[in-house]
Amino acid sequence: MPDDDTSEPGQGPSGSAAEPAPWQSCITTLLEQEPPFVPDRAQAMTLLVQYPPGHPGIPPHRHTGPAFGYVIEGEMLFELEGEPERVVRAGESFWEPGGDVIHYQDGNNQADQWLRFVVVMLCEQGRPMLTFVDDGELAARRDRRAPRPA
Repeated sequence: MPDDDTSEPGQGPSGSAAEPAPWQSCITTLLEQEPPFVPDRAQAMTLLVQYPPGHPGIPPHRHTGPAFGYVIEGEMLFELEGEPERVVRAGESFWEPGGDVIHYQDGNNQADQWLRFVVVMLCEQGRPMLTFVDDGELAARRDRRAPRPA
């Protein structure tokens, strides 16, 4: 009998639903996001960031392109310009658009546990992966920052 099954892997004959292919049960989508832009001649950079308990994180900064991250361990206090601060816990993803948007916080939200997260950034070649925002610019843009918790 000829094998005329032209269905995709994980589907039965004629495209009918079937048991997922074994590889499909090994994959979980953590984050799916269309970035607002990708820098010309972008270069991908993957970082492992590890902050000890209570570490405040990197001072306010911005990136030349989008960044996509995943918290491996602990809790991150995360804040982008125009968004309220939020806690990103182990097993959760986050992203930031890069460009002109200020990244205010990425500190360790716990006083007794390490924070470890992985970030993949699409950076503009030949430019630093991050630039710090000075106090003057922070003051000039304070109206773009979401209200702080009381």
